[in-house]
Amino acid sequence: MITAAQMRAARALLGIDQKRLAELSGLSVPTIQRMEASDGNVRGVVDSLTRVVEALDAAGIDLIGEGAVSSSGGRGVRLKPAPDSERP
Repeated sequence: MITAAQMRAARALLGIDQKRLAELSGLSVPTIQRMEASDGNVRGVVDSLTRVVEALDAAGIDLIGEGAVSSSGGRGVRLKPAPDSERP
């Protein structure tokens, strides 16, 4: 599951707007807006949720789910380390 706050935070970390996330996920801007307007967990069609999660993953976002290892606990997002090929 992904929360609306995680979606907004992930976009902020990437420096992208809702339009760009829609493009990356193959969804419409109104769909992204509805997802981000959800209270708590994002509501929507499973395929749409999967597309957003996969798009964020491909862009370098590591979604931290409830109960996942995190230094401060709880939900959140973090950038994944760059692959060795992208490091100086």
